[in-house]
Amino acid sequence: MMRSFALAGLLLSIATLVFGQTPKTVPDIDIEQRLNERVPLDLVFRDETGAAVPLRKYFDERPVVLVLAYYRCPRLCSVVLNNLTGSFRKLDHRIGKDFTVLTVSIDPRETHELAAAKKTAYLDLYGDPSAADGWHFLTGDEPAIAELARSVGYRYSYDPRKDEYAHSSGIMVLTPEGKIARYFFGLTYPERDLRYGIEDASAGKIGSPMLQPVRLMCFTYDPTTGQYTLLTMRLVRIGGVLTLVGLGGFWLWSWWRGRRRA
Repeated sequence: MMRSFALAGLLLSIATLVFGQTPKTVPDIDIEQRLNERVPLDLVFRDETGAAVPLRKYFDERPVVLVLAYYRCPRLCSVVLNNLTGSFRKLDHRIGKDFTVLTVSIDPRETHELAAAKKTAYLDLYGDPSAADGWHFLTGDEPAIAELARSVGYRYSYDPRKDEYAHSSGIMVLTPEGKIARYFFGLTYPERDLRYGIEDASAGKIGSPMLQPVRLMCFTYDPTTGQYTLLTMRLVRIGGVLTLVGLGGFWLWSWWRGRRRA
């Protein structure tokens, strides 16, 4: 009986860890799915040469893969872009021929020179120089960035103390008319799912909302405050869930064995 009470107390503690509230230090960041809504194509950004260009320039008969990131990001952005490039390499559809890619910085301080360097690096990783006309790395002013992010449901937050942005990991696929057709979340983008998403968007089809079982965030443990922020809290909660399931299964197995022996 005492062991049952002890186990119940342990499970209750783990449940509190797993399902408790997120620390107040965690900013309000998320990706809200706004399928079938149109992005404002009159917004003006700067291309890799520093020229001012409206988003409309990049929308023609091809679908568009939109990636919101920032080029100095020390964590998730590089992982997202690296994995996404790996998936692009496996596709039969080619950048610049079958679809367009727009990578837009959420940091208004970043320059077109930095964007140009990123473009060179990822075109080399993609391995097809002809994609230069179809993959664009843009920078912009705060109002245009905020409006584009709002239109696709992308909420992020700037931490001036650490000079970093907190943001989620995910990409959007837009129709040639600029409507949001599909969202993809996480750090990996399977070639088959990406291909279907691009093909559907090309035909003007709007996908269904995607489940977000775990939202990976670009934030870590802050030793100065002794508190966990988003990325670490998500991993801690995943571990807590797995521990809870394991202990619950072991308890049920032990109870079942005891009943059989009795």
